[in-house]
Amino acid sequence: MGISMFLAISIVFVALILVVKGVRVIKQSECMVIERLGSYRTTLHNGLNFVIPFVDQARPIYWVLGGVSFPTSRIDLRETVLDIPEQSVITKDNVSISIDALMYIQITDPTKATYEISNLPVAVTQLSQTSLRNVIGEMDLDETLASRDIINTKLKMILDEATDKWGTKVNRVELRNITPPKDIQHAMEKQMQAERERRAKVLEAEGDKQARIARSEGQKLEKINLADGDRESRVREANGEAAAIEKVATAKKMAIQAITDVVGDSKLATQYLVANSYIDAMERFVSKPGDKVYIPYESSTVLSSLGGIKEILGK
Repeated sequence: MGISMFLAISIVFVALILVVKGVRVIKQSECMVIERLGSYRTTLHNGLNFVIPFVDQARPIYWVLGGVSFPTSRIDLRETVLDIPEQSVITKDNVSISIDALMYIQITDPTKATYEISNLPVAVTQLSQTSLRNVIGEMDLDETLASRDIINTKLKMILDEATDKWGTKVNRVELRNITPPKDIQHAMEKQMQAERERRAKVLEAEGDKQARIARSEGQKLEKINLADGDRESRVREANGEAAAIEKVATAKKMAIQAITDVVGDSKLATQYLVANSYIDAMERFVSKPGDKVYIPYESSTVLSSLGGIKEILGK
């Protein structure tokens, strides 16, 4: 092999290396920050890109995947999950609780994420821990346990504002676990049990109250109905007696009038009717079995009436 052949092969080999080094294929949702001689040159996006070999170099950044932070030259622009480690925080009422969270972040400006912060995942994690302590420190234990959405919203606003300088957006923050001390948990369980018992007693008392009200309303309506029925019965009975008395009086009036028309004397007609009434009464006295007959005190009136009847019959 001659020198010329060796040089040709060397040139081809170097050319291949230059081509390989000068071509950058970037995947979808990825980018690469390129520096030329140590200064920022450009940002390569998805597709086929060309750079000057050995002159243009990719600037690596720290990123996180599966909870592990590592340096990479290909920046992932997709949303990723950042685990906030469990830590002990103190509430406003001096209760120490253990809390951890998840944070969903996304790089929006690769240049800022590369040059504005040295280790982006660690910085965001530390910032979220300190911000979480501040937010929880302003709330009581009961408020902390019942206000997860409020805490998530406050943390998102604080972190999103702070990480904007780093070209990173915090999309969501989710509290995963809030663990009070064991004694506090036991006290809360007892409190919940007492609250359940209180609610049960309140519901039972309310039910008994409603039942008593319903029974009293029923008794009231029953008495009203009975009173209305008794009143209606008395009214009808009175109306019946009045009608009967009116009919009897009308009949007697007609009888007196008829007798008067015959004898021509209303006084004799009246005596006749009175005598008939006494005779009917006497029949009821003597109709009962026994050896004694009771004569009314005013029996002389009967005898005088009989004289009137004799006079009528004579006429």
